[in-house]
Amino acid sequence: MPAVAIVGGGPAGLSAALFTAKNGLETVVFDTDETWMHKAHLFNYLGVRSLSGDEYLEIARGQVEDRGGSINGDESVVGIEQTDNGFQIETEAGEYEATYVVLATGADRSLAEELDLAFDDEDTVDVGLDMETSVDDLYATGAMVRAEEWQAVIAAGDGGAAALDILSKEKGEHFHDFDTPADVPSLSE
Repeated sequence: MPAVAIVGGGPAGLSAALFTAKNGLETVVFDTDETWMHKAHLFNYLGVRSLSGDEYLEIARGQVEDRGGSINGDESVVGIEQTDNGFQIETEAGEYEATYVVLATGADRSLAEELDLAFDDEDTVDVGLDMETSVDDLYATGAMVRAEEWQAVIAAGDGGAAALDILSKEKGEHFHDFDTPADVPSLSE
């Protein structure tokens, strides 16, 4: 059973997946590859001089997989149900269980509506600074929580915030994900 199931493989979902996977939580990303990043070119993303959205996705997916996360690119999530042990995720191909769920589906709020999550006055999913929704251990990120503020760097930050909250819950104390050069494993490890 994956500890973390992430629905959506754009900047928010992949950022959350990178943090949780590299810190030892079993992580799966359900990604049908419908992200707006395919139309993007990054000039305004800190640390990136110029990169196409497709290149960004290739690098980000590789980082997630290099750190132990899995990406299920052929499974569309059709439903999520809260259970006594977390969540049951239903895809077109099967069912999965997870302790935590991160919704990273861009402006598509249909799963949030089906889960009867709280929405705010701007018709976006209501979350706290940790990106947790009105349902414990269920997070929403990116365009689904921000009216008209659809930037890759903002979405990635939302995914990171959700992941750090999940990791803090798992560790039982506030968790920081701060790497130093000595901490960074080589890609061959």
